[in-house]
Amino acid sequence: MIRYQLRCDKAHGFESWFRDSAAYDALAAAGEVACPVCGSTRVEKQLMAPAIAKPSETAPPKSTPARGGDQGGDPAQAMAIAGERLRQLRELRRQIEANADYVGPAFAEEARKIHYGETDPRNIYGETSGEDVKALQEEGIDIAVVPWVPAADN
Repeated sequence: MIRYQLRCDKAHGFESWFRDSAAYDALAAAGEVACPVCGSTRVEKQLMAPAIAKPSETAPPKSTPARGGDQGGDPAQAMAIAGERLRQLRELRRQIEANADYVGPAFAEEARKIHYGETDPRNIYGETSGEDVKALQEEGIDIAVVPWVPAADN
Protein backbone atom coordinates (compact mmCIF):
# COMPACT_ATOMS: atom_id res chain seq x y z
CA MET A 1 0.00 0.00 0.00
CA ILE A 2 1.12 3.52 -0.74
CA ARG A 3 -0.24 6.81 0.56
CA TYR A 4 -0.15 9.88 -1.64
CA GLN A 5 -0.69 13.51 -0.75
CA LEU A 6 -2.86 14.83 -3.57
CA ARG A 7 -4.05 18.25 -4.71
CA CYS A 8 -6.80 19.10 -7.19
CA ASP A 9 -6.73 21.92 -9.73
CA LYS A 10 -8.68 24.07 -7.25
CA ALA A 11 -5.86 23.70 -4.66
CA HIS A 12 -7.73 21.38 -2.27
CA GLY A 13 -5.23 19.07 -0.57
CA PHE A 14 -6.10 15.54 0.55
CA GLU A 15 -4.51 12.13 0.92
CA SER A 16 -5.47 8.70 -0.31
CA TRP A 17 -4.13 5.16 -0.23
CA PHE A 18 -3.50 2.99 -3.29
CA ARG A 19 -2.39 -0.60 -3.78
CA ASP A 20 0.74 0.65 -5.55
CA SER A 21 1.88 3.50 -7.80
CA ALA A 22 0.54 1.69 -10.88
CA ALA A 23 -2.93 1.52 -9.29
CA TYR A 24 -2.85 5.27 -8.70
CA ASP A 25 -1.68 5.92 -12.28
CA ALA A 26 -4.47 3.75 -13.73
CA LEU A 27 -7.20 5.26 -11.57
CA ALA A 28 -6.02 8.83 -12.20
CA ALA A 29 -5.81 8.25 -15.97
CA ALA A 30 -9.38 6.90 -15.94
CA GLY A 31 -10.62 9.97 -14.02
CA GLU A 32 -11.48 7.82 -10.99
CA VAL A 33 -9.48 9.85 -8.44
CA ALA A 34 -11.67 12.75 -7.35
CA CYS A 35 -11.20 15.56 -4.85
CA PRO A 36 -13.47 14.89 -1.85
CA VAL A 37 -14.09 18.64 -1.47
CA CYS A 38 -15.05 19.77 -4.98
CA GLY A 39 -15.21 16.56 -7.02
CA SER A 40 -12.55 17.63 -9.52
CA THR A 41 -10.80 14.73 -11.22
CA ARG A 42 -7.87 16.94 -12.22
CA VAL A 43 -5.66 15.66 -9.40
CA GLU A 44 -1.87 15.57 -9.03
CA LYS A 45 0.48 13.93 -6.55
CA GLN A 46 2.32 16.31 -4.22
CA LEU A 47 5.93 16.11 -3.12
CA MET A 48 6.18 13.89 -0.05
CA ALA A 49 8.91 12.75 2.30
CA PRO A 50 9.14 8.99 2.70
CA ALA A 51 7.68 7.56 5.89
CA ILE A 52 10.32 5.50 7.65
CA ALA A 53 9.05 3.41 10.52
CA LYS A 54 10.87 3.32 13.84
CA PRO A 55 11.66 -0.19 15.10
CA SER A 56 8.67 -0.06 17.47
CA GLU A 57 6.40 0.87 14.56
CA THR A 58 7.24 -2.08 12.32
CA ALA A 59 4.37 -4.25 13.55
CA PRO A 60 1.48 -4.31 11.11
CA PRO A 61 -1.19 -1.72 12.01
CA LYS A 62 -4.54 -2.80 13.32
CA SER A 63 -7.43 -2.49 10.90
CA THR A 64 -8.65 1.09 10.65
CA PRO A 65 -11.87 2.35 9.12
CA ALA A 66 -11.72 3.68 5.59
CA ARG A 67 -12.94 7.19 4.94
CA GLY A 68 -16.63 7.77 4.67
CA GLY A 69 -17.45 5.40 7.52
CA ASP A 70 -16.75 2.21 5.60
CA GLN A 71 -14.94 -0.36 7.71
CA GLY A 72 -11.52 -1.47 6.52
CA GLY A 73 -11.19 -2.64 2.97
CA ASP A 74 -9.50 -1.58 -0.18
CA PRO A 75 -8.74 2.15 -0.49
CA ALA A 76 -9.58 1.99 -4.21
CA GLN A 77 -13.00 0.65 -3.23
CA ALA A 78 -13.39 3.50 -0.71
CA MET A 79 -12.55 5.99 -3.49
CA ALA A 80 -15.12 4.32 -5.75
CA ILE A 81 -17.76 4.57 -3.03
CA ALA A 82 -16.90 8.24 -2.45
CA GLY A 83 -17.13 8.85 -6.20
CA GLU A 84 -20.55 7.20 -6.32
CA ARG A 85 -21.78 9.32 -3.40
CA LEU A 86 -20.53 12.43 -5.18
CA ARG A 87 -22.35 11.35 -8.35
CA GLN A 88 -25.57 10.87 -6.35
CA LEU A 89 -25.25 14.31 -4.74
CA ARG A 90 -24.70 15.87 -8.18
CA GLU A 91 -27.81 14.13 -9.49
CA LEU A 92 -29.77 15.39 -6.47
CA ARG A 93 -28.55 18.92 -7.21
CA ARG A 94 -29.59 18.56 -10.86
CA GLN A 95 -33.08 17.40 -9.82
CA ILE A 96 -33.48 20.27 -7.34
CA GLU A 97 -32.38 22.86 -9.88
CA ALA A 98 -34.75 21.42 -12.50
CA ASN A 99 -37.79 21.24 -10.21
CA ALA A 100 -37.52 24.17 -7.80
CA ASP A 101 -37.19 27.95 -7.86
CA TYR A 102 -33.95 29.46 -6.61
CA VAL A 103 -34.69 32.12 -3.98
CA GLY A 104 -31.10 32.71 -2.81
CA PRO A 105 -30.58 34.14 0.67
CA ALA A 106 -34.34 34.81 1.01
CA PHE A 107 -34.94 31.08 1.57
CA ALA A 108 -36.17 31.29 5.19
CA GLU A 109 -38.52 34.20 4.39
CA GLU A 110 -39.94 32.46 1.30
CA ALA A 111 -40.37 29.14 3.15
CA ARG A 112 -42.38 30.91 5.85
CA LYS A 113 -44.58 32.71 3.25
CA ILE A 114 -45.36 29.36 1.59
CA HIS A 115 -45.97 27.61 4.92
CA TYR A 116 -48.33 30.30 6.23
CA GLY A 117 -50.24 30.61 2.91
CA GLU A 118 -49.00 34.11 2.08
CA THR A 119 -47.83 32.96 -1.35
CA ASP A 120 -48.62 30.06 -3.68
CA PRO A 121 -46.99 26.73 -2.75
CA ARG A 122 -43.95 25.80 -4.85
CA ASN A 123 -40.65 24.01 -4.50
CA ILE A 124 -37.82 26.37 -3.55
CA TYR A 125 -34.13 26.19 -2.73
CA GLY A 126 -31.55 28.69 -1.56
CA GLU A 127 -29.23 29.55 1.29
CA THR A 128 -29.91 30.19 4.96
CA SER A 129 -28.09 30.03 8.26
CA GLY A 130 -28.05 27.07 10.62
CA GLU A 131 -29.92 29.23 13.09
CA ASP A 132 -32.71 29.83 10.55
CA VAL A 133 -32.84 26.11 9.70
CA LYS A 134 -33.44 25.30 13.36
CA ALA A 135 -36.10 28.02 13.67
CA LEU A 136 -37.92 26.81 10.52
CA GLN A 137 -37.92 23.23 11.82
CA GLU A 138 -39.22 24.38 15.23
CA GLU A 139 -42.07 26.18 13.42
CA GLY A 140 -42.98 22.88 11.75
CA ILE A 141 -41.88 24.00 8.30
CA ASP A 142 -40.82 20.98 6.25
CA ILE A 143 -37.32 21.65 4.88
CA ALA A 144 -34.24 19.60 4.09
CA VAL A 145 -30.58 20.56 4.32
CA VAL A 146 -28.73 19.25 1.27
CA PRO A 147 -24.93 19.21 0.86
CA TRP A 148 -24.44 21.44 -2.18
CA VAL A 149 -21.63 19.95 -4.24
CA PRO A 150 -20.27 21.62 -7.36
CA ALA A 151 -22.12 20.77 -10.55
CA ALA A 152 -20.45 18.12 -12.71
CA ASP A 153 -19.65 20.68 -15.41
CA ASN A 154 -17.69 22.96 -13.06
